[in-house]
Amino acid sequence: MSLLPTDSAVSAPPAKTRTNAGRGAIEHDDAIVPNSRVATFSHLTVKLSEYLTPSELKKVKEAYRFSDEMHLGQMRKSGEPYISHPLAVAEICADWKLDAQAIMAALLHDVMEDQDVKKDELIERFGAPVALLVDGLSKLDKIEFQTQIEAQAENFRKMLLAMARDVRVILVKLADRLHNMRTLGSMIPEKRRRIANETMEVYVPIAHRLGLNNIYRELQELSFMHLHPLRHRTLAKAVKAARGNRREVVTKILESANNTLAATGIASQIDGREKTLYGIYRKMRSKQLSFSQVLDVYGFRVVVDTFANCYVALGTLHALYKPMPGKFKDYIAIPKLNGYQSLHTTLIGPYGTPVEFQIRTREMHHVAESGVAAHWLYKEDDDNLTDLQQRTHAWLQSLLDIQKQTGDSAEFLEHVKVDLFPDSVYVFTPKSKIIALPRGATALDFAYNIHTDVGDQTVSSVINHEAAALRTELHNGDIVEIVTSPTSKPSPNWLNFVRTGKARSAIRHRLRAVEHDESVALGKRLLTHERIALGLESDLPPSLVERLVRESSAKTMEEIHFDIGIGKRMAHLVARHIMSLVEVGSSGVPLLDREGKAVQTKAEPVVIVGDIGSSVQLGSCCLPIPGDQIIGQLKQDQALIVHTQDCDVTKRYVKKEPDRWIEVQWGADLDRRFECRLKILMLNDKGVLARIASEINESDADIIYVGMDTDHDQRMMQLRFTVGVEDRVHLARLMRNIRGISSVTRILRERSN
Repeated sequence: MSLLPTDSAVSAPPAKTRTNAGRGAIEHDDAIVPNSRVATFSHLTVKLSEYLTPSELKKVKEAYRFSDEMHLGQMRKSGEPYISHPLAVAEICADWKLDAQAIMAALLHDVMEDQDVKKDELIERFGAPVALLVDGLSKLDKIEFQTQIEAQAENFRKMLLAMARDVRVILVKLADRLHNMRTLGSMIPEKRRRIANETMEVYVPIAHRLGLNNIYRELQELSFMHLHPLRHRTLAKAVKAARGNRREVVTKILESANNTLAATGIASQIDGREKTLYGIYRKMRSKQLSFSQVLDVYGFRVVVDTFANCYVALGTLHALYKPMPGKFKDYIAIPKLNGYQSLHTTLIGPYGTPVEFQIRTREMHHVAESGVAAHWLYKEDDDNLTDLQQRTHAWLQSLLDIQKQTGDSAEFLEHVKVDLFPDSVYVFTPKSKIIALPRGATALDFAYNIHTDVGDQTVSSVINHEAAALRTELHNGDIVEIVTSPTSKPSPNWLNFVRTGKARSAIRHRLRAVEHDESVALGKRLLTHERIALGLESDLPPSLVERLVRESSAKTMEEIHFDIGIGKRMAHLVARHIMSLVEVGSSGVPLLDREGKAVQTKAEPVVIVGDIGSSVQLGSCCLPIPGDQIIGQLKQDQALIVHTQDCDVTKRYVKKEPDRWIEVQWGADLDRRFECRLKILMLNDKGVLARIASEINESDADIIYVGMDTDHDQRMMQLRFTVGVEDRVHLARLMRNIRGISSVTRILRERSN
């Protein structure tokens, strides 16, 4: 067993000094100071003996001995034996009363990464649960990544997925990161900034999301100190200097609040807490304030004995000081996503100083400080989970859903970080179930939060009993209803406004699948079309397919079809390649005439079916609709573009690039609407626009866009409509009905843009 030094460079969390005032106290978060006590196994044993059995303590001791042996001779940057770090992490976990398996994982968390201990060895020595926890905590190694960012993203992905299976993984990981941040001073400045930035971006939001508020605040403060050391020191001095000036105000508020609550008969404990330096700094930055303008540096916490007394205390304090309008939040009735419950109110204190009060019960206070660690036990049976555990469990399981839909680690981390932002809005389903979403979430995010299939099949939304666009941003208290259709599918435009990682990853996953399948089908049709035109038989022998795939640098024939479908390969060039590979006398030879030349047979037109929108696009210049005579243009990286035969683009390029144009025709039962542009000239009579809009609606057409021009004397008006119709017959009926309006003098379809 290695000997540990008597002195240590380990830094403690911010030291808190308490200033007695009345029957309460103010806690000050002073600068981080060195802690003379180093973590030892004897200190750890004292903590563990409070709640572990002797047999469990014996297993923990075995894990410690193994870790000590594995790390023997290994030193930290600060010069301490490395074993001091796993011991410190285990002590933090012991403060949370984590079980023996988690404590063992804390002691062993670096042996796989640093000492090349195999997972199988850990399973044999300590059991599968401990080995799985250690594996989830270990970084990936022996894999070459192209960039440091890619490696970090993959490490986070692995850790978060392990966390989704067992929440103890992230609890131990946060304890590990907390101790590393406390001892970050021994690192070079560049590495300090990188680790602090990583902590602020990923670990701070995770700690907040899990309700670990003490860890959240300390990690935030330590990150701020290492990212902006000069700003941190300057603010620390300013806060220390300002304490004396504000002590009179704080003392008066504490005494008044204590006396008022005692007179009401409410048993309470009032504590004041000074805002963290980062909290002050963030407020100064966001509101462009100087330090002297940040008045509410102090907040007060009132802890009462019962749920009902929270609201009685609130009324009592409102009678003592006037509340600021719009500054009351009830997180008891609607808890935060991480389980936090409190009443928040801001009052106008003595001398016009704004003062924030948080009112909660003892149990709420315990959860507010420890979050999911207050009920850390992770059960598989949802029926036995507390409300906080159920919400945490649901979020952790959503990580697995995102992973299934996302192949790229950086993209996975991007989606997860979106959901880690602390601000939330709380909305209701039609059955009054509360759904928590990130601030800025839309009705479509709500649909995907209910279920991925609901999101994929969403058609429209109803918010507070009124129809609303899917991009509508939700607000607290909204009642949201989603209208679905089995034939509906995600649109690429949805990615422009969805807010949650779950929605974004699900949409991308579905679009990739739909686009791939449609592109493969289109590529197959285009290649068949070209082969028939060259007189090749429709079926190719396996040997020829294998050779074609090999010489095309593709993996499968499906990949070639996909490349043709998205415009990456030209169908006629692939068909000519096939023709060059055909051997005379084998299956699939070209048809020859009497002179030995290949017979050029007439290919059937490519049929336009349900793949419009991804692999097949309608020309924006002419907007063809079913019933129009059409022709297809093969464009590099744009798949197949369909134009009308009288389109200006068609007339201009069909002779210049004949190899890029093919015959196409409309299929049957397209079951969708097509955009069409109309120009209407009419008299500027009262209500004529409303009559035209009503006629379009009566004709079962959709209004997509409306534009308007008027002449100088305001007598005539020209309207430009983009409408959605089924085909030319539907369009003709619509135009006939509009023509029947007396004020309309002329209507025509715009053929070219």
